[in-house]
Amino acid sequence: MSLKHFHIVFLVFAILCDAAFWLWLQFMPEEAANAGAAGLKNYAGLLCVALLVYGVWYLVKKMRTIIV
Repeated sequence: MSLKHFHIVFLVFAILCDAAFWLWLQFMPEEAANAGAAGLKNYAGLLCVALLVYGVWYLVKKMRTIIV
């Protein structure tokens, strides 16, 4: 597996983990408050959107300029 393919796989897993964390904060606020993570809900959502935007940019723009 090349480095660019590893980058894509790692990015997909990062998006999935962050989305799962945001969903946990969204739908289980009592448990999140008990864990001390309730204040991270907005940051988790913004990070998920930023990772998605970066992933689309990487696939559309950056992958075309990388040598195979």
